[in-house]
Amino acid sequence: MPEGRLLIGTRRHSSWSLRGWLPVRLAGLDVTEEVIVLAGGNTPEVKARSPSGLVPYLEHRGIAVWESLAICEYCAELFPPLWPSDRAARAHARAISAEMHAGFAALRQSMPMNLDRRFPGRGRTPAALADIARIEMIWQETRARFAASGPYLFGAGFTAADVMYAPVVTRFLTYEPEISAAGHAYCDAVRAHPLVCAWYDEAAREPESWRIARYEAELA
Repeated sequence: MPEGRLLIGTRRHSSWSLRGWLPVRLAGLDVTEEVIVLAGGNTPEVKARSPSGLVPYLEHRGIAVWESLAICEYCAELFPPLWPSDRAARAHARAISAEMHAGFAALRQSMPMNLDRRFPGRGRTPAALADIARIEMIWQETRARFAASGPYLFGAGFTAADVMYAPVVTRFLTYEPEISAAGHAYCDAVRAHPLVCAWYDEAAREPESWRIARYEAELA
């Protein structure tokens, strides 16, 4: 019998849902997944079923958790490897995760998440490019300090920080902005993670009618 449910939006387009789904699966929570087809703005079903009116929304063992970063923290209490074990690394991971959670609006607006499409050169506004430069700096500095043991931001383990930046990776793969070789290598590592592959596979199986028309039409 499942111990709860995870409410997510359309996988093709919902970056925040990916940030909620990944820690739940990394922590091995026994919950059912319920997908709500998003309308690209206000979706009445989401407003009716989620306390914040947003996805993702987790219910687990009678506990309600909304907001992606809060879901990461909740899952880390059950699966501590979601954060690095070293205190300095853990503090750094929380800081860059919070920066992702609160910032980079220009990138999100100019390059909306749209899996398995290629729009090279699109969305390169000055503000979006500034966001990309800051993200590359975060990745470079983090990996230089903490990633000697593996391909992710903190080495061999796929942490909550990688969770928070995974949707950025999908955007870089879709819009192909000019990033460094090291940035490309990190994107390749995240894309190859089995859970990220599973998300892409499930997105590919979604009906075409679930696609948000304005994301497709504006960029076609």
